[in-house]
Order: sequence, then C-alpha cells, then structure tokens
Amino acid sequence: MANEPSASDEIDAKIAALGGWRGPMLGKLRALVREADPEIVEEVKWRKPANPSGVPTWTKSGILITGETYKAKVKLTFARGAQIDDPKGLFNASLDGGTRRAIDFREDDTVDAEGLKALVRAAVKANAKG
Repeated sequence: MANEPSASDEIDAKIAALGGWRGPMLGKLRALVREADPEIVEEVKWRKPANPSGVPTWTKSGILITGETYKAKVKLTFARGAQIDDPKGLFNASLDGGTRRAIDFREDDTVDAEGLKALVRAAVKANAKG
C-alpha cells in the first residue's frame, strides 16, 4: 500500500531510535553494505513482540546479511558466510556453524570499510552461485 513505510524507511526509523553508539554503528554498516552493491535490496524480517521493528535484512538472490542490535554489540550475520573467503579475518562470531558467519561490532571498534565491502561482494557472488 502507498501509505506503508518502505523497508528502508523502517530501517531509518530503527537506526534513529537506537540509543547511544548502536544507531550510528548500524547506520555506518548499512551504508557500507549499500556501497558494496547498490542493487542490494533492504527488507525487514522476523518481527515479533520482543522486537516489533524486526531485523534489517539485505538481500540479492536470497538473504545476504542481517543486522541485529544487542546491548553491547551490533551483529552483521552473513547467511552464507562459511562459503566465502575472509582474507582480512573480519568474521569473529558464529565461527562453528556450517553455513553462517558473523561480525560483532562493539562500541569502540574500528570498521574496516574496504574489508567489509569485499565480504559483501563475496556474499553476493555466493548467492548468485546458489
């Protein structure tokens, strides 16, 4: 419907509503995902009473990445992370899984912009291969 906010609008609102450092961090990560591949589509998934604003999700030929926020971290989970090379060693969470890999960003972390964009591009290629 025309009056319903777009997923991008909803993600904007979620970022604006996050307190402290998490909103700016999620915003920065989101911008890098979109820079890596402007054709990536933003969606919001997994709404529930405990998280009515849902989870920001970036897709292209399927789910690429989700962006979750917790008290002490912002987590980017790559749906097919186990299938992509991580030459800069950015993955630091969900390392034991057979499919996903994640990066936990904490308040004072520096973001390796080029390394993250390379992972996003690799995730797009992994999805395209199926």
